[in-house]
Amino acid sequence: MSKIPFRNPGELQRIKAIAGSAADGPIIMLNLNRYKEVCEFPDGALYSRYMNALDELLHKVGAKALWRANVMGQAAGEQAIDEVLAVWYPSHQAFLDMPQQPGADINYRLRQECVAEATIHRCPGNRTPLDGS
Repeated sequence: MSKIPFRNPGELQRIKAIAGSAADGPIIMLNLNRYKEVCEFPDGALYSRYMNALDELLHKVGAKALWRANVMGQAAGEQAIDEVLAVWYPSHQAFLDMPQQPGADINYRLRQECVAEATIHRCPGNRTPLDGS
């Protein structure tokens, strides 16, 4: 079993409380990632293995990567990141279930090898696009 590295224990407790309630529902985790040089983002073999392992793990909990985008520049703020990754989960519980899935150890090992810094924002997962489509 793998362990997700939470640096915000208060948020983890909120996620657990929602997961155990009737209010649980879809969420989007918006990942702002900066990668280590060894990962050779975005075209390196290590990065590719990490994304493949992540996609397999997400599938096991019914989640999916909605989109990945390389960051081309920063118009405001001071957070240096390489990629924005939006992941949809069917529930908070699905997010919490990831470390117990077969293959999770491989995913989290590759994450440790690749990711220098990550900030993950929890967002509603049941919103419609602003353009109504």
